Amino acid sequence: KQWYQRRVAITAGGLEGSANKIGVGIVRDGEVLSNPRRTYCAPTGHGFLPRHTAQHHRDNILKLVKQAIDEAGVSISDIDCVSYTRGPGMGAPLVSTAVVARTLAQLWNIPLMPVNHCIAHVEMGRQVTGADNPTVLYVSGGNTQVISYMNQRYMIFGETLDIAVGNALDRFARVLKLSNDPCPGYNIEQLAKQGKKFIELPYCVKGMDVSFSGLLSHIEGTAVKMLAAGDCTKADLCYSLQETVFAMLVEITERAMAHTRSKQVLVVGGVGCNLRLQEMLAVMAQERGASLCSTDDRYCIDNGAMIAHTGNLMFVHNMDTSIEKSGITQRFRTDEVHIAWRD
Repeated sequence: KQWYQRRVAITAGGLEGSANKIGVGIVRDGEVLSNPRRTYCAPTGHGFLPRHTAQHHRDNILKLVKQAIDEAGVSISDIDCVSYTRGPGMGAPLVSTAVVARTLAQLWNIPLMPVNHCIAHVEMGRQVTGADNPTVLYVSGGNTQVISYMNQRYMIFGETLDIAVGNALDRFARVLKLSNDPCPGYNIEQLAKQGKKFIELPYCVKGMDVSFSGLLSHIEGTAVKMLAAGDCTKADLCYSLQETVFAMLVEITERAMAHTRSKQVLVVGGVGCNLRLQEMLAVMAQERGASLCSTDDRYCIDNGAMIAHTGNLMFVHNMDTSIEKSGITQRFRTDEVHIAWRD
């Protein structure tokens, strides 16, 4: 603690590798100095398997560490701590990233910060947008949550009961044989802009929670038949799917805002890049006299800077871990983390 107090500014490194993105970021007291990343793209019609994704991360992570340091214009001695994604995420990619983080912490003789991936998305979103105490909609390939802060915890007001919204979109993209480059969700978004016919789909909101698996089974089962019969186009299906799942998400987000009397909504996670979702949230917020806070793909999509920034916050409050306890976990809930840096 005394060593930290002598420092004028804290420079943190962060390694993110919970899914198919591998990223390394360097952040100095909230300022992003560098944030390179690379993406593993599976063949069209397939998802990314853990072993292939982990191999991709191992092949690229050291190159990204060097690139991040060079782009940031810092030396190794300038870095005060190294952070890594402890979870949640896919086991093999998480392990590949954690091994490198442990190694760097020992080589550079600096503290090691185990970061919750979900918390990192929220804190990076707050930092970039300037949001004070927003209701958070966190939507990605692995997570779907409506979150609000209370008593040094990020409380989950609502979440998916089965699969995440991003996973539903990705899996439907496989049915349509859409490319995974740059990502299935982006390609669905572009195709949806051409849709002209709305097809009614199951709308599954249960209190503050949502369910996507039944909706996905329904559209998977009918899409091929409707396309073969000429009843609709791929664009119509993408448009209808987006409108339905996003309406579900906006509904539960608005209900959480009403409960907390929030005047800000922050959308984070990879699906948060979707401009149609942002548009729907903005309309809802405006009707409530509130505002939308959103970012672009630099920070919505998994990245190393969000891990570095959260590690920076943890470092200030002495939340480092020993090498012996620096494991990973595929299940690490948002509301498990003590948020020591907020009142």
